[in-house]
Amino acid sequence: MSETADIGVVGLAVMGANLARNLVSHGYSVAVYNRSYSRTEKLMADHGHEGTFIPSSDIADFVASLSRPRVAIILVQAGAPTDAVIDQLAEHMEEGDIIVDCGNAHFKDTIRREAAIQARGLHFVGAGISGGEEGALEGPSIMPGGTPESYERVGPMLEKISAHVDGEPCCTYIGADGAGHFVKMVHNGIEYADMQLIAEAYDLLRKGLGDTPEQIADIFESWMETELNSYLIEITAEVLRQYDAETGKPLVDVIVDAASQKGTGAWTVQTALELGVPVTGIGEATFARGLSSSPLQRGASAPLESHALSIEVEDRDEFIEQVRQALYASKIVAYSQGFDLIQAAADFYGWEIDKGELAKIWRAGCIIRAIFLNDITDAYRANPDLPLLMADEHFAPKINACIPSLRQIVSRGALTAIPLPAFSSSLAYFDGVRADRLPAALIQGQRDFFGAHTYLRVDNEGVYHTEWSGDRTESRWD
Repeated sequence: MSETADIGVVGLAVMGANLARNLVSHGYSVAVYNRSYSRTEKLMADHGHEGTFIPSSDIADFVASLSRPRVAIILVQAGAPTDAVIDQLAEHMEEGDIIVDCGNAHFKDTIRREAAIQARGLHFVGAGISGGEEGALEGPSIMPGGTPESYERVGPMLEKISAHVDGEPCCTYIGADGAGHFVKMVHNGIEYADMQLIAEAYDLLRKGLGDTPEQIADIFESWMETELNSYLIEITAEVLRQYDAETGKPLVDVIVDAASQKGTGAWTVQTALELGVPVTGIGEATFARGLSSSPLQRGASAPLESHALSIEVEDRDEFIEQVRQALYASKIVAYSQGFDLIQAAADFYGWEIDKGELAKIWRAGCIIRAIFLNDITDAYRANPDLPLLMADEHFAPKINACIPSLRQIVSRGALTAIPLPAFSSSLAYFDGVRADRLPAALIQGQRDFFGAHTYLRVDNEGVYHTEWSGDRTESRWD
């Protein structure tokens, strides 16, 4: 087979097929292959007229159809299926060829795969893609890792098919080996927090105002004219306006209140625990999904009493504004924690991640796209070493102005038995990070008591231990 394709795509389910169509629509000739040839035939039958597709029924023919240095994108099920396809491609590729995994792989798997493929003389790129099926077709946000050399070949194509804001592509080189898949994982973690916060805001508005979902949709739509302008706020209004055709009820009222998850939120929390980074908003959002999907525990809760006060809203407009401000402040906390985790991982794994460029490519195409990502981009461009995003000169006055509302909302939720785990954790983190002194001193004293774990002093350097079971004298252990 002649070498005519600019790039290839392996795996032609909806995401892979749409990405192939996106590439073709931008003038690239695209080799396509799927283990089940019927998917390839369907793509050609439905969309073959859109541009130059080069179908193959055999992996060797697929590789042979690619121009050198060859570039093959894979979009197959994570785990063993991904490893199998990588091995199949590598068997037929030559030195300098590039395999790009655009699936939702765990970044540690990507680190492992990149090392193994590099040993064979090939390049491996773990590229996070956000935007769902529509984004894959119309222009996603793309987060590629791998070597700088591989980005020289792959980058221009990915930048061209990505979403664009003010003429700038929502795609940039992230960093070595697993960096691309890592930041995509954190993106999804922030997405968990954002969605939970929006759900809590909806719950407050519905129980506090007694409004219908459609009336609350009007509120969310009005928030699109504020700092909350974002994709998730926009689609929330659309979901709340939807009615069930069979029952005539609001669709949100006939959907079972059990939120599913595919694992990226849990991965984010697990990694944060490993690196010692508090991502409390993401953690509470992940746990909230778990609680919603715990029928045994929820079903056994009947004997428990809430001792709740009735929720009374005297000033409708004031209450709506309090919820809006609480939501905005909590979203800033979630993003701030997410970028803290990214920096910690960059330090640990030796990645040079430009947080300003990362925020820039999240402005369109991805699920967490929001207008205030422009402000995050500006903050990190002004100070790449910014230690706390929410303390930036732009965000600090904004979050300070919203904190009174967040306190009111969290208090109201506690008194009226409306669960607000993400709002509450956001306020607790805000208070914790700005506290002059935390009770962790007592915890460290306890640790030294039962385990001789030692402690530091505020007035002297060195590491100390108290002889708790003896005469309680203090000694310096360093």
